[in-house]
Amino acid sequence: MAMQTQWQVSRSTIDLSRPQVMGIVNTTPDSFSDGGRHNSASAALQHAELLLSQGADILDIGGESTRPGSPAVPLEQELQRVLPVVKEAVRWQVPISVDTYKPEVMQAVLELGADIINDIWALRQPGARELIAAHGSCGVCLMHMHQTPQTMQLQHMEGDAVPEVKTFLQQQLAQLQAMGVESRRLVLDYGIGFGKSVEQNFALLARQQELRALGLPLLAGWSRKGSLGKVTGCAVEDRLVPSVTAAVLAVERGARIVRVHDVAATVAALKVWGAMQAQIAVTA
Repeated sequence: MAMQTQWQVSRSTIDLSRPQVMGIVNTTPDSFSDGGRHNSASAALQHAELLLSQGADILDIGGESTRPGSPAVPLEQELQRVLPVVKEAVRWQVPISVDTYKPEVMQAVLELGADIINDIWALRQPGARELIAAHGSCGVCLMHMHQTPQTMQLQHMEGDAVPEVKTFLQQQLAQLQAMGVESRRLVLDYGIGFGKSVEQNFALLARQQELRALGLPLLAGWSRKGSLGKVTGCAVEDRLVPSVTAAVLAVERGARIVRVHDVAATVAALKVWGAMQAQIAVTA
């Protein structure tokens, strides 16, 4: 199956011939990775501007932490966190993604002009698929998650995660296609850390090609994840090098988007990778 090389989102088409760096903008007070340093609209926007200056291609704005064991955030609170940031960020003429699983939040941010819905539940919340189908043009990232953020690390998936993740993503894709959602709007995320063991996470990285067989672009979200800490012994604040390494490995194995906290370092590393790829193309 030919690999999709463009991602249709609300206001533009993203060229995936070059790996895209999605910069993470948390507006939560309890994010596992940044300790809530950006949990006011002004601080979040300042951080978002910094990420753009460092080379981010896409901004991913989130108002609810999905760290293991994190409590669900009430709808009104998530809207209060996210909407002021999205309202300003959509003026910047860069693709704006919103990390949410609540259809009400999806509706609100899409009305403001957001380009992408990044959903850890893969649109399985009631009404989410219908909303996305009705919108007609926004981009969507469908992610695999085992159980819920509250329970996903209490009992990991069993056995070989790769075929189970592939089957799940294939099923979600088929349901959306049956509702008229075009494949060019969709990318897939295998959900590193979401109910998977360290070994399963690395198996998914090593065997990304099996997931690429679905024909859609892959988004990889390894940044500062617990599995990197497990294999390196690095605390979350010291996972820059492991995170960048994992991002490059994911791109090397075919991922087209990497979702990261450390934009500048990831962009620099991918330039090195790109220079090598250019020479491979010359000598092929």
